[in-house]
Amino acid sequence: MMASDEHVLVMRDGAIATVVLNRPHKLNALTKTMWRDLGAAIDALSADDDVRCIILRGAGERAFSPGNDIGEFATERSNKAQATLYGHVMHATAAALANCRHPLVAQIHGLCVGGGLEIASLCDLRICGESSRFGAPVRNLGLVMAYPEMAPLVRLVGTAVALEILLEGRIFDAREAYDKRLVTRVVADAAVTAEARATAERIAEGAPLTARWHKRFARRLADPRPLTDAELDECFDCFDTEDFRTGYAAFLAKQKPKFVGR
Repeated sequence: MMASDEHVLVMRDGAIATVVLNRPHKLNALTKTMWRDLGAAIDALSADDDVRCIILRGAGERAFSPGNDIGEFATERSNKAQATLYGHVMHATAAALANCRHPLVAQIHGLCVGGGLEIASLCDLRICGESSRFGAPVRNLGLVMAYPEMAPLVRLVGTAVALEILLEGRIFDAREAYDKRLVTRVVADAAVTAEARATAERIAEGAPLTARWHKRFARRLADPRPLTDAELDECFDCFDTEDFRTGYAAFLAKQKPKFVGR
């Protein structure tokens, strides 16, 4: 499937889906169509209750993605009007990633820069190899990272570090990315695929309703508005689920629970 002409691939293996940015000859550089297709793929998977975790990766092991394909700028982003339309597509996909109900794991090989870094920042966990490289050198193009693109980065690393990344425009290594909280885990290059898969399997073995609640709660806690009584009450809805009864009984019986998502 990696050799397909499609530039965004979706593969399923039980409860785990893998979405692949599939332009390896261009290091998985993103086109406007790819942004649109990625958003559609994530929206479709988010609506599927049988999915419990999504791995997002680039094809091959040279790059996650270096960001937008500069070669497309002449036809798609050569002026403000074009760039605005392009931005609407990008931001719709960013919203799809941000609002995805299922946990997202970024499997990062090699280069993860610009738009690639924006996509990875929208995932819940980011696992990279020791030789992975990161950055957002948009200043070299005279461009800004728009509010919807910058927001996930700022939430992840804070304002000061986000500004360091954008103002200096440096490309930096995996260890520095880990120190900046850009990535969750750094492993040997040869272990990235296996670690991402093992992570997805651990997530998929848990109660799916719980995973979705935790994602939503974590996002809500980033909002400074006070929690409502209804939101506080929702924290106890899990006690009326079949998954709670299954997990509780399995714990007492010293058995592995088999959750059904109800």
